[in-house]
Amino acid sequence: MKTAAILLTGLMFAAAAVANEPAAAAKPDLAKGQATSTQVCAACHTADGSRGSPANPILQGQHADYLAKQLDEFKSGKRNNPIMKGMAGTLSPEDMKNVAAFYASKQAKPGFAKDKALVALGEKIYRGGIADRQIPACAGCHSPNGAGIPAQYPRLAGQHSDYTEAQLNAFRSGLRTNSAQMTGIAAKMNDREIKAVADYVAGLR
Repeated sequence: MKTAAILLTGLMFAAAAVANEPAAAAKPDLAKGQATSTQVCAACHTADGSRGSPANPILQGQHADYLAKQLDEFKSGKRNNPIMKGMAGTLSPEDMKNVAAFYASKQAKPGFAKDKALVALGEKIYRGGIADRQIPACAGCHSPNGAGIPAQYPRLAGQHSDYTEAQLNAFRSGLRTNSAQMTGIAAKMNDREIKAVADYVAGLR
């Protein structure tokens, strides 16, 4: 009887533990994400997030967690962009996860550097930083091949150089404020260095 009571007590504790475990997060629905992309995002980012206008980012192959985070920050106003605030404002957290997963599931097409004269400087900064101004190597966070680190640091490889340059300038000027780390780094860079890094990452593979 004593053994049976111990077993029963153990089973009760196990059942309680299972009941208290958080439910597993639902997997993103790529079909719903595609529908959101088509209905909300396609005008600026194309239906699949591919190489549209250089003023807008390529979303194909970007980390889903990073994209969802940016959409949430556009919606909350932490990342300032009136157009994106309006677009993200229509999306629920589930919509954001679904559309982010949809874009992440696509393979980005390779890009190319435009200014050969700046590529060497861009590579030097990307891989080694600028020591005398304490500018760290971009590769330290975004990885040597530009793949980035999910959620924390975006994929840069193949991104439009115009868009990357605009974002670095926005960090430097204080227009974009959702990364203190990038604000501090961009503040130390001049126009030529920003342009060089932006052009170099466009051709990363």
